[in-house]
Amino acid sequence: MSRGRSSSSERLRTAAVTVAERPSVADTKGSINLRIGAHTRQLIDDAAAILGKTRTEFMIESARRQAIDVLLDQRLFVLDSERYDAFMHALDTPPAPGPQLRSLLRRVPTWQK
Repeated sequence: MSRGRSSSSERLRTAAVTVAERPSVADTKGSINLRIGAHTRQLIDDAAAILGKTRTEFMIESARRQAIDVLLDQRLFVLDSERYDAFMHALDTPPAPGPQLRSLLRRVPTWQK
């Protein structure tokens, strides 16, 4: 994380404007062509059938869910110098474990019972 670099903040503003200016594609549809092995295709078909979905529905839902997870994992946030220091301090000095955490860590996981 950088603190207060003007070139970084300018790039962030430019990127935000670029994303905001993208035309809406909510009503348009396109296609994606994939080449996959027969075993993978059968695996996808079997999973889709179990869920009562078509191959297309299953693949779109799965790809969409994965894309959202990737984007959420890569969220960028910018902090001013003071908040950055406080954030780093909180990461470097976590609170001491309390009784509830100790109890949780002593519990045997369900899958090991």
